[in-house]
Amino acid sequence: MPESAPIARVRRTAAAALAVVAALALTLAGCGTQTLSPASVRADAGGDGGGRYGSVDCVEAKCIALTFDAGPGKDTPRLLDILKEEKVPATFFLLGRNHVLAHPDTVRRIADEGHEVANHTWSHRILTDLDRDGIREELTRTQKAIAKITGGEPTLMRPPQGRTNGDVTDISRELGLSQVLWSATAKDYSTTDSDLIENRIVDDASADGIILLHDIYDGTVPAVPGIIERLKKRGYTFVTVPQLFAPAVPKPGEVYRP
Repeated sequence: MPESAPIARVRRTAAAALAVVAALALTLAGCGTQTLSPASVRADAGGDGGGRYGSVDCVEAKCIALTFDAGPGKDTPRLLDILKEEKVPATFFLLGRNHVLAHPDTVRRIADEGHEVANHTWSHRILTDLDRDGIREELTRTQKAIAKITGGEPTLMRPPQGRTNGDVTDISRELGLSQVLWSATAKDYSTTDSDLIENRIVDDASADGIILLHDIYDGTVPAVPGIIERLKKRGYTFVTVPQLFAPAVPKPGEVYRP
């Protein structure tokens, strides 16, 4: 029996909606907004990726990357003392205004002590709310400020709140920046309870994970020794974000998330 006209219209509408979703997915993929995991890029690189292992091979080791956003701040020197004592490398996504400019000696120390220096924009504007010139300014100003202190521009960036789109991807590619998201966060901006921060991170930790913390909040740095101790006991090896992807090298514009 032939379909009634209303049913046929519903079917056509549903098919059109699915086509729009599929087209949007293809558009996002074409813009490079799909995410890539550490394991997948290591596998694709094989032995010829050109990345640096340092003393760790994350194909074999149970690696995890400790990252800090929105600093440096007043507590960052104490954090660096802890990391040095524990022999743990980290990745710092730095804010330009009121942070990089206010703490140049700390920025220099982060780089000198072997941590990865990365970009977290100039003023923490949500990049997806900006036009292309605004995105470029937020990232470029921080690139230049860091380079003036350390002698080199970052190759990694983290968009505020993890929000990215095709324009952010295009500008990141233009500036030589890979986009790095995360797999575990303590929401330390909402609590000063160091034990809670520690437990949240330990509970959410996973191999090839990327931990997101903020070294500008009062409860965070005191939580770090416990996080390191407990994760080491569980067999984790701490690495920087580039070490997590080696032998692959993160590509500018791509979005990486465990």
